[in-house]
Amino acid sequence: MKSSKLPSLQKLESWIDSYLNFEKTPKKNIFWLDTMRFFCQKFGEPEQCAPCFHVAGSKGKGSVSTFIASILDEAGYTTGIYTSPHILDFIERISSATGAFKAEVYNNAVEELMKGVQSITQSELPAERPITWFELVTLFSFLVFRQAKVDYSVFEVGLGGRLDSTNVVHPLCSIITPIELEHTEFLGDTVEKIAYEKGGIIKENTPVVIAQQTPSVRAVFEKIAEEKHAPVVFLEDTITDLEYKIKNISTYIKNNTEQTIDSVKKYTYSQSFDSMALMSLSFSSKLFSRPIKTDIRLVGKFQAENATLAAIAVKSVLPNISEDAIERGLSKAHLPARFEILENPFSKKSFLILDGAHTVNSVRFTMETMRQVFGKKNAEKPHILLFACAADKDAKDIAPLFKNEFDLVFLTKPGTVKQSDLTALSQAFDEAAIAYDLDENFEHQIHRAIKKASDENALLLVTGSFYLIAEVKKLLNIYSGNAL
Repeated sequence: MKSSKLPSLQKLESWIDSYLNFEKTPKKNIFWLDTMRFFCQKFGEPEQCAPCFHVAGSKGKGSVSTFIASILDEAGYTTGIYTSPHILDFIERISSATGAFKAEVYNNAVEELMKGVQSITQSELPAERPITWFELVTLFSFLVFRQAKVDYSVFEVGLGGRLDSTNVVHPLCSIITPIELEHTEFLGDTVEKIAYEKGGIIKENTPVVIAQQTPSVRAVFEKIAEEKHAPVVFLEDTITDLEYKIKNISTYIKNNTEQTIDSVKKYTYSQSFDSMALMSLSFSSKLFSRPIKTDIRLVGKFQAENATLAAIAVKSVLPNISEDAIERGLSKAHLPARFEILENPFSKKSFLILDGAHTVNSVRFTMETMRQVFGKKNAEKPHILLFACAADKDAKDIAPLFKNEFDLVFLTKPGTVKQSDLTALSQAFDEAAIAYDLDENFEHQIHRAIKKASDENALLLVTGSFYLIAEVKKLLNIYSGNAL
């Protein structure tokens, strides 16, 4: 189900677009929790409608949230999941572990939200502060999950943690993924300051499961957990024998050419090679009665760690969930724009990788995974890069990661939603001594990159921004069934 088929969601999107949206216009001093607490009280505490998991961190939040929701679904529980951003459709943000809820769930939640908020006068609001877009969307997720009568819910933090709109929930378990420098203008200019903001989701007497961190970041979390009397588990202290093996898709395609081509004859761009399990995974922990062994669709070292983090979080607070359910849940988890592999519609020998990586470490992991899955570039299989990033991203340190990896590099803006700095972007690639083609017309650059990849039977990596990937998918949907 797409929100375009639901007039109520179209109405909702038009309405909330009139409110301050940090995703579109980043702005300082617009983070507080008293408005969300006011909303929760006014709407009958919808955030408490089901036990929940709360996920913060610098990278991997969406993947960990998806793994958790998928495990719970496989264990037989109806599970709501709230993530951001969406790629093509607003409904992606608020859904069940297996897709959209029934239309009546969204329709009823829209009516409840709009009627309730419109009845509030400015003077009623705490400090008469303006309502923000993300507050309304978060509140909407609470109402949707209550309407759907979910058994569990999973909430991905939007920005930071301590003052994020989701931080009114009282979870079964808090989860924190790896921390790195990001959004320094809003969260602090050191990883320790950022860790303090992320650690704000740790609740009194509530278990917290934390990914491997640098010693200084770990110390921040240990201090917060101690102050909150929160039982804390660090992944590296509980996981043993973590092993993963990434399949080389080039070899797979070479050995299964006819089967692969036939499987994508009726290709649509909501589908991809993510239906293939590209990585085997195994790990052990004293929490499990036996080693966990499964194949997963999300690939890369960081995804192996994300999967183990999710499994430990679930098993820590729901020990009766079976190892079988955990394995099935991990294997079925899928997330668009996380090393998502698509066949180029204009060449059966060309593939697109769509990855929303936008931090130094996440881009580094993407590059490592690309080499493992597809091998190094060569005369028979050239590599092309299409890159764009928001103005607040670290283009200077990201650019060198692409050195000597691509035959052609296309640079552009990440669409119209996020502000970009093409001067800083071009300077970053100049300093890295990487030749590039720069054009602020992102639709033109997307078209050129896909066309060039199809002409050269090349591998095209699109990365740097989820917003850029959204624009790529929009154009692919337009191209579908048409020749360039």
